[in-house]
Amino acid sequence: MKVIFEPIITEKATNDSELRNRYTFVVNREANKIQIKDAVEQKYNVTVEKIRTQIYGSERKTKFTKRGVQRTKTNIKKKAIVDIQDGDSIDFYNNL
Repeated sequence: MKVIFEPIITEKATNDSELRNRYTFVVNREANKIQIKDAVEQKYNVTVEKIRTQIYGSERKTKFTKRGVQRTKTNIKKKAIVDIQDGDSIDFYNNL
């Protein structure tokens, strides 16, 4: 099972990573905090201190087409905010 899908790189997440040493990832919905911690430590070679998780509900969208109103939903996502030890850092931009 793949645990970490992608990092979230937004203005708020970048500010957290620079000032508070916190990084944000989109993770598998069935993954627990221990699995997330092990995956981050293996992939980025850092020491994880604390993990917070959030589950986002699906977003509902409405399209008005020739055939009528189309209602759709997006998938449910889980986000993990990972605090790492002082002195460690994760560089997302080194492989561009």
